[in-house]
Amino acid sequence: MAWPLLAALAAVAAPVPETTAPETVPDVDIIDLEQERYRRMTVPVTIDGEGPFRFMLDTGAQATVVSRDLAERLALFDRSQATLVGLASARQVETTPIEGVTLGSRMFYIRNAPVVETAHIGGADGILGLDSLQDQRVLLDFVNRQVAVADAEDLGGNRGYEIVVRARQRLGQLIITHARLDGIRVAVVVDSGAQGSIGNLELLRRFRHSRNIGRTELTDINGVKMTGAVKLGAELQIDRARLHNIPIMFAESPTFAALGLDDEPALILGMEQLKLFRRVAIDFKTRRVLFDLPPQARIAGREAFSAFR
Repeated sequence: MAWPLLAALAAVAAPVPETTAPETVPDVDIIDLEQERYRRMTVPVTIDGEGPFRFMLDTGAQATVVSRDLAERLALFDRSQATLVGLASARQVETTPIEGVTLGSRMFYIRNAPVVETAHIGGADGILGLDSLQDQRVLLDFVNRQVAVADAEDLGGNRGYEIVVRARQRLGQLIITHARLDGIRVAVVVDSGAQGSIGNLELLRRFRHSRNIGRTELTDINGVKMTGAVKLGAELQIDRARLHNIPIMFAESPTFAALGLDDEPALILGMEQLKLFRRVAIDFKTRRVLFDLPPQARIAGREAFSAFR
């Protein structure tokens, strides 16, 4: 089997954008999800009044990325150089400032957006990364097929979530530290831009007795291919939630090094597992990740459920 682009963690130093919101529009920006080829979440974005363009919402990417086709269409030719860290590689790429990036009612200025080939981001126009999401809550609503970006209170606070997990922050990314995979303590990155789940080599070392179920290949945001063994995780436990029978690709990825996760077991949790919840909220301001369990998980007060059992 082959997994195309899984994540695009961009190690580009980008400041927290300035945000403006007209008083005449609601505080909550609810955008209908578009069904995109690789099951990622795409949202409509306008740039200086042009668009809308299809941008993937990627909670695993540090920087907002623009496709080369769109950059040329918008005449974004003020270029500089930076290192873009993908799942399989680190490459020098061109970056460009982008003014007037508008998502719902919020307008952002992106100082350094990497310019990448359109084919390397699944044909989308760009990727919205963490530099445009800081101090906000991102709500992934799989029941209503919507994504919302707003303050936590505008999105109903913590009501309706059975599990609220504290996370530590690194390069803007939230990392869940109190999780276990088959009894192994593991750091978990919630990545809405990843189709499947990926483990680092330290996790593989602890996981070595599990049997291989195949190999897979991915192409990262720089167009570099990487292959790795796939093993089946029997149970991933995040607080009281339990996911069963999770296929995990294991690879030596510079993404883990960029997050300082080379020396401890770590896992990128992708959309195949996230969509098993009713809702997932990533609250960057309070450094919490919230999970709304499906109805079958609430039987007799038990807040655990199985996937692919």
